[in-house]
Amino acid sequence: MEKTNEAFGVHYQPDKSQSRIKEIAVNGIVAALYIAVSALIQPFGFTQVQFRVSEMFNHLVVFNKKYLYGIILGVFLTNLFFSPMKADLIFGVGQSLIALLITILCAKFIKCIWTRMIVNTIVFTFTMFLIAIELHLAIKLPFLFTWLTTAAGELVVMAVGMPIMYFINKRVHFDKIV
Repeated sequence: MEKTNEAFGVHYQPDKSQSRIKEIAVNGIVAALYIAVSALIQPFGFTQVQFRVSEMFNHLVVFNKKYLYGIILGVFLTNLFFSPMKADLIFGVGQSLIALLITILCAKFIKCIWTRMIVNTIVFTFTMFLIAIELHLAIKLPFLFTWLTTAAGELVVMAVGMPIMYFINKRVHFDKIV
């Protein structure tokens, strides 16, 4: 894809290494934002009712699947730094990876961004059963009730995140950044 710098009339062809460096940098920023937002609400991100506001970044994959790496890195580092249970490194990262991959797969067949975000929200909400299993095994919380409460927290965050991410996208065009 040819780029033009209209101020100087210069045309250049970005090479693959420049694109790859940009992708890595953008995903690093996504991971850093995920960690920073998680740190702000830390007490509410690791309880039986998880309101991890940074989960709204999961919607980035509906715009471009390349955001998967930044989100997963953000989840991994957030769980490493802040989670009282190191099992989050397996269950939390695993849940995010599974849900993101399902969403990416579904996005191939869904053109409407709003529908993709709704599917993403449903997938993340449903897969919270993995977090409920973790909490049941680690601290003996009742599985069904914990799945209900963690899923409810995820549903709220993801649903509130839909219009936020949609309107930010209108301004910054997530699909074109990476």
